[in-house]
Amino acid sequence: LQQRTAFLRRLTEDLFLAAKLEQKQVMLNEDRVSLGEVIAAVCDSCREEAEKKGVVLQAPPAPELPVWGDQIRLQQILQNLLTNAIHYTPAGGSITVNSRVEAGAALVSVRPEDQAAVFDRYFHTTTSSKHDSTGLGLTIAQELAHLHHGEILLESEVGKGSCFTLKLPLLPA
Repeated sequence: LQQRTAFLRRLTEDLFLAAKLEQKQVMLNEDRVSLGEVIAAVCDSCREEAEKKGVVLQAPPAPELPVWGDQIRLQQILQNLLTNAIHYTPAGGSITVNSRVEAGAALVSVRPEDQAAVFDRYFHTTTSSKHDSTGLGLTIAQELAHLHHGEILLESEVGKGSCFTLKLPLLPA
């Protein structure tokens, strides 16, 4: 009962946020943010969930990567990407989180399967995989990335997996 109540609470929160994003009613509390620190915090918070599922989470230390944004919302984007990767990575698998600078942008890649439809509301890659996803995480992550003048890129090859990359404008160091 507690597990189902928690899921319904998350679903309600996700639906509310998705509606606010659609209506352009989300305000960001923007400041200079170290994306490297955000990556470390999110990876630390997801490590236990990955270990419980038998998934190895690899996250080499990230450079500072200064960006302008809302630290809480940036954490939410990466949390959604990483949680999604954990849900769809089979036990014994691994997920790698890498960051880099490319052409004036900060890129954070979460590499662990389905293509463009993953950004559709309520999308799940398969019904045989049981987890408590609301199906809104990637939609919310993409909309929040857009609010930060960024985007989430998807590289996917059937049978080989997917790589989600958060791309944000980099600030001068």
